[in-house]
Amino acid sequence: MAKAKRMYGCTECGSTFPKWAGQCADCGAWNTLVETVIEGAAPSGRSGWTGDKANIKTLAEVSVEEVPRFSTASGELDRVLGGGLVDGSVVLIGGDPGIGKSTILLQTLCNIAQRFPALYVTGEESQQQVAMRARRLDLPQDKLKVMTETCIESIIATARQEKPKVMVIDSIQTIFTEQLQSAPGGVAQVRESAALLVRFAKQSGTAIFLVGHVTKEGALAGPRVLEHMVDTVLYFEGESDGRLRLLRAVKNRFGAVNELGVFGMTDKGLKEVTNPSAIFLTRAQEAVPGSVVMATWEGTRPMLVEVQALVDTSHLANPRRVTLGLDQNRLAMLLAVLHRHGGIPTYDQDVFLNVVGGVKVLETAADLALMAAVISSLRNRPLGNDLLVFGEVGLSGEIRPVPSGQERLKEAAKHGFKRAIIPKGNAPKEAPAGLRIIPVTRLEQALDALFE
Repeated sequence: MAKAKRMYGCTECGSTFPKWAGQCADCGAWNTLVETVIEGAAPSGRSGWTGDKANIKTLAEVSVEEVPRFSTASGELDRVLGGGLVDGSVVLIGGDPGIGKSTILLQTLCNIAQRFPALYVTGEESQQQVAMRARRLDLPQDKLKVMTETCIESIIATARQEKPKVMVIDSIQTIFTEQLQSAPGGVAQVRESAALLVRFAKQSGTAIFLVGHVTKEGALAGPRVLEHMVDTVLYFEGESDGRLRLLRAVKNRFGAVNELGVFGMTDKGLKEVTNPSAIFLTRAQEAVPGSVVMATWEGTRPMLVEVQALVDTSHLANPRRVTLGLDQNRLAMLLAVLHRHGGIPTYDQDVFLNVVGGVKVLETAADLALMAAVISSLRNRPLGNDLLVFGEVGLSGEIRPVPSGQERLKEAAKHGFKRAIIPKGNAPKEAPAGLRIIPVTRLEQALDALFE
């Protein structure tokens, strides 16, 4: 038997070293080297993705035909993937426990299995548990094949025999390879198992979904190199006890990143929300202070969300600045701009900000809406239910235009808004029907227009 070789792998970059050290010499991260055991004499037997067909071409000789896709039978999932699944692609889905990762993949595979061969591999549940969930969700069960296995060599051997078009691995942290002696879930096991799956997907053309666990900080567990190996990385967001689930693409080699899919959790599984603006807008009959609606841009579509602010007198030496769904550092900067150029001090006020529905809005188009909500709460004056606000605010008090202004205004007009305070650079030549545009170039102009 070959003598085992002891190595230390970095959980951040995946580099290996013969001895342990406090800092990784490649990426500079501290306390990230984890012990792994590798069989020294066993040949790897690996081959490249193209095998013996590797060749060299100029860019002009390479075919640039559009990558063929096929639908997952879910419009929101297709949107996040960039229009559908690509043959041979590897998709990694992460999220908190109970958020709905296994549910959406089981729904997707049951629907795909009606058209193409599909294989669901689970290392966490038995076949009976998967079947019980499928019956509870009223999913078609006559075509999907289910396999309970954790050895990657057995999984790939079965996949070569069954030849599925789509395969799910739930989850990658439970899979191990016989080439290594370390426990499943370790850095080396996750990296090597994922590498074998990626190689199989590229060689066979099978589209593979990998379910990934997350740490308590919300990052994907295992080596960071795992996210670099796959083609697409999706994250589930939302509260496990809430109704809405947000599926966001943070990496996609076949489509746009930061694309967002919205789902609603029901007793029959995840249902896609085709009009998320209608879900996120409460549109109360009576306007309340501290509330304003803004148009954010998510991936390839606009979405209307409500920003709420609560400003109250602080009894602390350092007033609190709390944000949910917004950048806290940007809030501090905008409050300073509001004091300098708007003449409205908040140094003795606690400021709390929230985006209704659990959406994360990190783009600069939220600046003007954020300041409008703060002023409305501070003065205890409502802004009205028919007002839309968006725009970037600079440090000198100027209002800068934001991308896709026309699409944002069309979305607002579709939902019945009557007024829109926007940057002058986003003002259209012809306003949408029923929507009065108020273009502004300075913060002072925007403040005067809020309560007119």
